[in-house]
Amino acid sequence: MIGVFDSGFGGLSILKEFLARLPQYDYLYLGDSARAPYGNRSPEVIYNWTREAADYLFKQGCEIIILACFTASANALRRLQQDLNTGTLKHANTKRILGVLIPLAEEAAKISKGHIGILGTRATINSGALTTELKKRPPLGSPPRHSVLGHPQTRRAGRADLEIYSQAAPLLVPLIEEGWQNRPETKRMVRYYLRPLKGKKIDTLLLACTHYPLLKRQIAETVGKQIKIIDTGKTVALSLADYLKRHPEIESKLKKSGQLRILTTDRPEEFERLGSKFLGQNLKAQKISLN
Repeated sequence: MIGVFDSGFGGLSILKEFLARLPQYDYLYLGDSARAPYGNRSPEVIYNWTREAADYLFKQGCEIIILACFTASANALRRLQQDLNTGTLKHANTKRILGVLIPLAEEAAKISKGHIGILGTRATINSGALTTELKKRPPLGSPPRHSVLGHPQTRRAGRADLEIYSQAAPLLVPLIEEGWQNRPETKRMVRYYLRPLKGKKIDTLLLACTHYPLLKRQIAETVGKQIKIIDTGKTVALSLADYLKRHPEIESKLKKSGQLRILTTDRPEEFERLGSKFLGQNLKAQKISLN
């Protein structure tokens, strides 16, 4: 079973692409809505809460966990992978925890002419993790490398030509969760947050939060056709498919009955209402406790 973790609803936008491109597998989605959003929390809190979620998903039988949450990927992934390697994370054994930063960084570095903008939560931006991954990407014209959703690779000289500009957008997540995507207030906030990035003449934009795809139309209208917006869900789904193809020892353990379970730590009825917008279909959520 493939576990997908997010601090709330946003990761359903990535799960949607998993279901479209890899429908044969069983999925267990966990949204920690009781403690969301993670984006304004400290790195230590984010790590502790993400570790609790990973431990729970492994207990439920997941062989591999995708941290669909950018904030968790940026602030907790490396430590959790170290926990796996040292055996300090319970119930893990030979299992894997992967993130979303490297696939997005590789795709952006592949198509960018040299000026990349990042729009994300405060915790993701402050971590600097996505900027670090972008700087590691190989120069243009280098042979392609496999994207690995967060596992370290052999280092090469990075793209020295890349100019990376980051912008935290802390108010967008609560506006989206209020269902205000099409409200004038939200459009004004989108313009406000994107203005500094447009001023830097970026050619590629990374939406470093799984909520933001619900604002993709407004964002695209604001930045214009000359700026390429990376399709987060599609990019991560293709990377997962590639990873499983290259790791048959993991893929062979995954159940393939096409079943989906969705768990939340608070208000399942509200999770179902809002989550359906991210997943693109009606869903049934079960409330659980991580404590």
